[in-house]
Amino acid sequence: MKALKHKSSILLALVLILSLLLTACGTAASQTAADAGTAVQTLSAENAVSAANVSQVSADSAASADAYSEAFSNRDLSGEYDADEAVTISLNGTSAAASSEAVQISGGTVTISAAGTYILSGTLDDGTVIVDATKDDKVQLVLNGVSIQSSDYAAIYVKQADKVFVTLAEGTVNTLVNGGSFVQQDENDVDAVVFAKDDITFNGNGTLRISSPAGSGIVGKDELTITAGVYEIAADKHAIRAKDSLAIADGSFTLYATEDGLHAENSDDESLGSIYIAGGSFAIQAGDDAIHAITLLRIDGGSFQIAGAEGLEATYIQINGGDIQISATDDGVNAARKSSLYTPTFEMNDGTLTVVMGAGDTDGIDSNGNIVVNGGTINVTAQSSFDCDGSAQYNGGTIIVNGQQVDSIPNQMMGGGMGGFGGMGGGMGGGGRRR
Repeated sequence: MKALKHKSSILLALVLILSLLLTACGTAASQTAADAGTAVQTLSAENAVSAANVSQVSADSAASADAYSEAFSNRDLSGEYDADEAVTISLNGTSAAASSEAVQISGGTVTISAAGTYILSGTLDDGTVIVDATKDDKVQLVLNGVSIQSSDYAAIYVKQADKVFVTLAEGTVNTLVNGGSFVQQDENDVDAVVFAKDDITFNGNGTLRISSPAGSGIVGKDELTITAGVYEIAADKHAIRAKDSLAIADGSFTLYATEDGLHAENSDDESLGSIYIAGGSFAIQAGDDAIHAITLLRIDGGSFQIAGAEGLEATYIQINGGDIQISATDDGVNAARKSSLYTPTFEMNDGTLTVVMGAGDTDGIDSNGNIVVNGGTINVTAQSSFDCDGSAQYNGGTIIVNGQQVDSIPNQMMGGGMGGFGGMGGGMGGGGRRR
């Protein structure tokens, strides 16, 4: 690897970007209609929702506990480890030292080849920690106050394992940085500071700071799970990207991304690419979408201050709780036809959704299919508050448009008659998550 240059400049840039993000997101969330202008299609009639279908959706929505237990295993949630039984890896600038033959060290490259728990501490000036175990091995990496920088590659690369747990040791601050390019070393297109070919979970009560000036922050090419921790990520592409599914139980997230903040997509299988958020605190500023899923985006709780071209985008968007504040320049919420697994639908059951739109041809809540409001509070400030191509049903909750409470959904584009509805039968789209 080339020697890393301008390390202090990169770290300083990360801190400055994250500070700007916090300021920008707080400002965007408090905008009024007067200053919103400064903030950052067609569906056939047979896809309209029927009353019987809405009852099925409501029944699916009630299964929050089942969704949580499906998404998160006990080990995902615990973040525990036995320090006495773990292998220690000491990073010392240009190389490292380890207490096990399961760790091979070549200059700045540290390779872990067997199941077990590994506690990492210290600094690696220009190198990579690689997990290359068997397909049956579970590996736990405990980041105990590490700083890993790589001039032209990932700081952590999971090449092969059954599953990897990245645990942030309590009270520690851990920093991972890419120097501005990704030079490929094998058949995998590594383009993130943390890149995992297999399932990966982040937990623990420490802090993880990531700077990726030429790629994404975290990429999981299978299932990506986060259950706790503090995450501060600045990325030139996506801040956090999953292939099959992204599930978040809790944590604090400050994300700046040129593309999407949270992104889930499997380009080979349109039935995958879901995002499930059960809780957490999110401050996201994105150049494109703050949160983007291909199939289902389900939010059961959490606090969100997000800004981007679009706030939330997926084929099916279901909000069951949380406090969501969006500032957007295109659509605040967009249920778009990205997968045939569901009829494009925006469904609100509980929680608070506040959308402030920029001026121009923008929609607060846009659905290429249906809109179903069963509960919660929706507060939209926009020229066009709601736009749906299918059926708009208002069954409960509170809707406020430009400061005035309304008793119906003021649809800009109503179309079609009654017909079939995709429903929630497809589940999370990933299946079998408890591993």
